[in-house]
Amino acid sequence: MRIHHYSTCWNEARVLGFFFRHYEALITRFVVYDDGSTDGSLDILRAEPRVEIRRLPRSRPDSYILSGLDHANNCWKESRGHADWVIIGNIDEHLYHPSLAEYLQRCTDAGITAIPALGYQMLSDTFPPLDAKLRETVTRGAPWHQMNKLVLFNPDAVREINYDTGLHTAKPEGDIRYPERDELLLLHYKYLGRDYTNARHAELRSGLREMDVANGWGHKYSWGAAQLEIDWREMERRAVDISDPDLASWDSHREPRWWRM
Repeated sequence: MRIHHYSTCWNEARVLGFFFRHYEALITRFVVYDDGSTDGSLDILRAEPRVEIRRLPRSRPDSYILSGLDHANNCWKESRGHADWVIIGNIDEHLYHPSLAEYLQRCTDAGITAIPALGYQMLSDTFPPLDAKLRETVTRGAPWHQMNKLVLFNPDAVREINYDTGLHTAKPEGDIRYPERDELLLLHYKYLGRDYTNARHAELRSGLREMDVANGWGHKYSWGAAQLEIDWREMERRAVDISDPDLASWDSHREPRWWRM
């Protein structure tokens, strides 16, 4: 099975190891669009033989978010005829299923062409060891509708993906066939200790442009420590263990699913 992963990168050196360990047995080709990393990310990327490094295009100089939207809506189209599935994601987003490769094969055999994922905000009080596999060491997370995304699909079946800002919703066109049951999860690993999260938010805030700020896009990046703590505690209150074999996410993830409406 041929699976291409498209992602953007900006100073992700601390989490790139987690990303590659998660996907190393699944992905046949990584295409990483770098946005000017200065923290050693490029050295890590160059050491990975399946990675193609490109410069992230800024189609909208006044908006990082809209530039990213244009990019996500189109970058994957070069995989038509060359991949069975494409993934469009961020470095801190990990698609998860207990048997992901087997699940994708079942979906292929069933004629499924687009697989939305149920989102979880994953939580760790401290930054994990750099050699960790996050799906094994950081397993508690809160269902979070903003991370419900369609980032895995068949590039030959989808004519246009039509993401909205942040890729939080999509209006795909083409031969779109969803699974009957939502088994795929999207684990968001940004809450890896308060110090890391605050620092990363500040860094990402510096990349926002005038239109982003005016529209409130990336507003969490402007949170102070107190606001982050409120959100963190709320996520902890709702957290579940995604590694629990009895967790039926398709039933227990009660937040809205735009593709089921």
